[in-house]
Amino acid sequence: MGDEQETRAGRWFEELPVGLVLRHALTRTVTETDNLLFCAITHNPQPLHLDAEFAAGTEFGQRLVNSLFTHGLVVGVSVADTTLGTTIANLGFEETNFPAPVFLGDTLRVETEVVAARASKSRPDAGIVTFEHRAFNQRDELVCRSRRNALMRRRPA
Repeated sequence: MGDEQETRAGRWFEELPVGLVLRHALTRTVTETDNLLFCAITHNPQPLHLDAEFAAGTEFGQRLVNSLFTHGLVVGVSVADTTLGTTIANLGFEETNFPAPVFLGDTLRVETEVVAARASKSRPDAGIVTFEHRAFNQRDELVCRSRRNALMRRRPA
């Protein structure tokens, strides 16, 4: 077959040095439909996400996008540039926070930094990488930060 580089988008463990920052080209405007469908499929009836009248009476004055949708979107945007075809498993999240709300109509951009990387002790074909994903809205406000550990494939010999 052809060169492996041509058939994958993600990066091998060796291509993820600590300090690498990737600014993902894909941006996304969050719509009412995104929020509504996500709340429906996850059985989350929180009125802060779904009820405009209720939300108008809160400190935010409008509906908030479900934070789990925001988190999923942030990680999803990163996949093509980081782990697509090169990850073995998502090992977990160390920390996730939402320093500012996401509102319907906000456009998010995402960047990812490699904050830790080490060879796997039990799998010679893999390494563990800690990614910090950060999302910003159109006003450059940080709206999500999440640290994710992934078991990544090493470059084939």
